[in-house]
Amino acid sequence: MSGHVRVAIVGGGPAGLGAAAALAGRVGGPVLVLERESAPGGVPRHSAHSGYGIRDLHRVLSGPSYAERLAARAVAAGAVVETEAMVTGWAGDRALEVTSPRGRRTVTADAVVLATGARERPRPARMVPGDRPAGMYTTGQLQQLVHLHHRPVGHRAVVVGAELVSWSAVLTLRAAGCRTVLLTTERPRPELRLPLRPVRTRTRVAAIHGHGRVSTVELEDLRTGRRELVECDTVVLTGDWIPDHELARLAGLELDPATRGPRVDTALRTSRPGVFAAGNLLHPVDTADVAALDGHHVAAAVLSWLDGSPDVAAGLALVVEPPLVWVAPQLIRPGGPPPARGRLLLWTAEHRRLPRVTAVQDGRRVGSVRPPWPAAPGRVFRVPYSLVRGADPGGGPVHLSLS
Repeated sequence: MSGHVRVAIVGGGPAGLGAAAALAGRVGGPVLVLERESAPGGVPRHSAHSGYGIRDLHRVLSGPSYAERLAARAVAAGAVVETEAMVTGWAGDRALEVTSPRGRRTVTADAVVLATGARERPRPARMVPGDRPAGMYTTGQLQQLVHLHHRPVGHRAVVVGAELVSWSAVLTLRAAGCRTVLLTTERPRPELRLPLRPVRTRTRVAAIHGHGRVSTVELEDLRTGRRELVECDTVVLTGDWIPDHELARLAGLELDPATRGPRVDTALRTSRPGVFAAGNLLHPVDTADVAALDGHHVAAAVLSWLDGSPDVAAGLALVVEPPLVWVAPQLIRPGGPPPARGRLLLWTAEHRRLPRVTAVQDGRRVGSVRPPWPAAPGRVFRVPYSLVRGADPGGGPVHLSLS
């Protein structure tokens, strides 16, 4: 691919491939997807269980099949997908420094879409004390080891976490012939009801023990302080997501302090003109099909930018009150489009079985909704965009609260 393209997309996961499929052939020039792995598709590529593609493709696929289909759609639309291509920095406003087995080069673009996704925090970032034996993984590391490299993992596993990705880890362990003996979470209830698996709530991992290989996990009951040892040879740390935001930080983009991803409006524009963001870089972490639909959604704003549309109006900030932790997107603009799927995405630190979300601006109630689904930690909580449609364009920030 030449040094200049019409659109450069960083990340070949569901969001990046969704954006490529929506833009290629419509922008009057090349659309280039830069993917650091050896094949496109992102996390679904090494997540062999089914359940992918429901919202975007309207069918149920395994992770690898879903990844292949998204990549095929992007290529069929005319996008160029370059693998083993690591974007290491910026050489200008929309100029990317790229390193690959083919050498180092600079790619300039008229528009850039960041779709770099999110990752789980490894053990050092979680500050779990104890020994440093082998046999500890994040879900992503486990899935790559089992499904891509076909390596054994162990015989008895403790999964730290009790949410959707934790169940994915259990399925991967089962495929590798490893039995999950316990799931443990510090929260008062599991975020997902996991069939036939013991789940220990209000419990933290106090230490990991083992020489050469994990031998036991030391658990502490947060209510009583009582500790016990659980024998295992494998530990999987699930959840606790952080966006892959290094490029966003290097670009000087305004970041949201709660999500730690780029701050965006409902069209997925960042604070730098001509630079957009999509997927789990913005809301760590949501399902792959939602990320893919984010990629489709960002296409409209990219096309508007390339057509030379004037600068957009100043936005109103959305601010969350505890127990809400973050909202995405963080800005709404007068006359602007609704967010992807007409939903605001929220994250809560506490469970609410029958939640009501209220929007208040300058002391005035803007809207209130009671979705027919619970709000629970460990999963994205979606509310209709109509909640904030009545905000005054000339007013102050809109505060969202949960009751």
